[in-house]
Amino acid sequence: YYWAYRKAQPGVVIPDAGYARVKSGRRLLVPWLPALLYGLAFLTLAVALARPRLGDEKLLVRSKGIDMIMVLDLSGSMRAVDVPRHITTEKALSDALAAGTLQNRLEVAKTELRKFIEERPNDRIGLIGFAEYGFNLAPPTLDHDWLVQSLEQLVPGIIGDATGIASPVASGIRRLAESPAPRRVLVLFTDGSNNVAHRLTPLQTADLAREKNVVIYTVGIGSGNAFMPQEDMFGRMRYVPYRDEFDEKLLQEMAARAEGRYFHAADAEGMRTVMREINQLEKTNFEQPKYVEYQEFAPVLAGVAMVLLLLGLCCENTR
Repeated sequence: YYWAYRKAQPGVVIPDAGYARVKSGRRLLVPWLPALLYGLAFLTLAVALARPRLGDEKLLVRSKGIDMIMVLDLSGSMRAVDVPRHITTEKALSDALAAGTLQNRLEVAKTELRKFIEERPNDRIGLIGFAEYGFNLAPPTLDHDWLVQSLEQLVPGIIGDATGIASPVASGIRRLAESPAPRRVLVLFTDGSNNVAHRLTPLQTADLAREKNVVIYTVGIGSGNAFMPQEDMFGRMRYVPYRDEFDEKLLQEMAARAEGRYFHAADAEGMRTVMREINQLEKTNFEQPKYVEYQEFAPVLAGVAMVLLLLGLCCENTR
């Protein structure tokens, strides 16, 4: 506006040849267009000097994972079913088992372990099954799909009916002792008392765990209201009362010596609570360095301003 209408005009005009050709006897077709283009050009330059940019913020997540080994009792007693108090008849028990609302101890443990594994994608988790002796089913791994597949194949009594606690715990400690992870954890699940003599006793393995900086959590499974499925002579399934056998005092002492905790999982809800508590206790540490990638618009705007200036110059010097 200032350029077109308010700028003081010189008293004597000495035009150059090109300017004279346009101005001599004729007016510009759109007299305000050069001023508009110049104004837009300077406005664009002002915006360019402000360096507008669009940032693409990214978080680089590094996790300090935990190496864990689950030591799971596979003895025949894990076929037992812990029955809620509201189920009082054998028919109601059979119906609940058929509907899948009630499962045996091993299936309950597998269900909650699967959920636990899915919630810890940054931790290496291994699996040891045991009866009389321990069997390494999966080393600590980040391949959790394969780990869950290994877990799903387990059935009660697949490797015997005895309960030898020391051998699988010692095996898990040996594996974890070689781990570079800053935190190493072993979780023992059992519903039976130790009835197999190994070279080490369960309490000696707990002492070994403390020496190797391995934390042990122990989980005793059983509600005091359990039934064991059995076929009668006619092939019909019957459910006979089953007495819990896990040695709570031993499990408590093992956990205390290895700086862990003891848990009691009476039924499916109890197992769910136990796994939730262990999940809360064993948090993975995360580092989140942040970096931002910017897309700069100043060069583009400067180019646009230059084009506007050239257009204004052309408009001012042409008809």
